[in-house]
Amino acid sequence: MGELILIRHGQTAWSLSGRHAGRTDIPLTEEGEAAATSLAPRLARRRPVAVFSSPLSRAMRTAELAGLTGVRPDPDLMEWDYGGYEGLTAAQIQGRRPGWDLWRDGVIPGDAAHPGEELRQVAARTDAVLDRVRPLLADGDVALVAHGHLARVLTVRWLGLDASAGRLLGHPHPGTLSFLATEDEQPFIAAWNVP
Repeated sequence: MGELILIRHGQTAWSLSGRHAGRTDIPLTEEGEAAATSLAPRLARRRPVAVFSSPLSRAMRTAELAGLTGVRPDPDLMEWDYGGYEGLTAAQIQGRRPGWDLWRDGVIPGDAAHPGEELRQVAARTDAVLDRVRPLLADGDVALVAHGHLARVLTVRWLGLDASAGRLLGHPHPGTLSFLATEDEQPFIAAWNVP
């Protein structure tokens, strides 16, 4: 049985400044490109049998620089749609809404390009991804190139937990790997946030 390899895209100007980048297509910084390139040797040893990526350029470029081939864009791997909080930092949001917590309070509606998503909608997308990739793991590792909050939701859904448990995981740093596996048919996190 293979492992599910979660790859967070490399650094962007928005991830560096802490801005919420859901559906806005932000390119990688030079450091982001370097971090993605540095993943290539480790991923080459793993040789995933399938690779899926968020269609946003920061994820697709990370996959390319990491040496992954046969990458299939999957819109279910796009980041949480932050709605009216798109482009804002947590501090800016809390300035408008004291005590705000993404996992508890969610987002507010935005414009047509960023209508916003409830946590249950993000969980439904990650569940759909997991339903598609689980059968592939019988043949080896599967790599998913995605985003920070999406990876946290996907991971807790892998573990069979409610999506709100994503708050219990540290935010994966840009350009890092995490590994999800099973032992005796029980899911677990084999490694998290590995540079």
